[in-house]
Amino acid sequence: MEFTEEDWNGAKQKFEDIFGGGLEMDGLLFLIGVQELGQGLRTFEKDDKMNLMHIAACRLLEPFGYYSYSHRDNQGWPHYIQGNELPGLSKKDQDKLLKEAIIIYSRTEL
Repeated sequence: MEFTEEDWNGAKQKFEDIFGGGLEMDGLLFLIGVQELGQGLRTFEKDDKMNLMHIAACRLLEPFGYYSYSHRDNQGWPHYIQGNELPGLSKKDQDKLLKEAIIIYSRTEL
């Protein structure tokens, strides 16, 4: 999918309308992780924040075949298994892939 800057700004705006302005990629990943965890917004430890961002990345890359949902553990945290191997991408291409995935997510999940 090719996306425009307008598509990206629209996706960000959907999040900002819900959570407030000034969100960057890490903030978006954190919020998507919180949403996927499904336990509401609360105080998280540093390791939990990193895990939430990982959950978000897995969920966002799932439609591309890079991850697939596996299960929830006894604490309710979702787990994914790696599917297709992620290609070696430059930072710019990684950002582009994540932006595309967030646009798709914003259209289907928000």
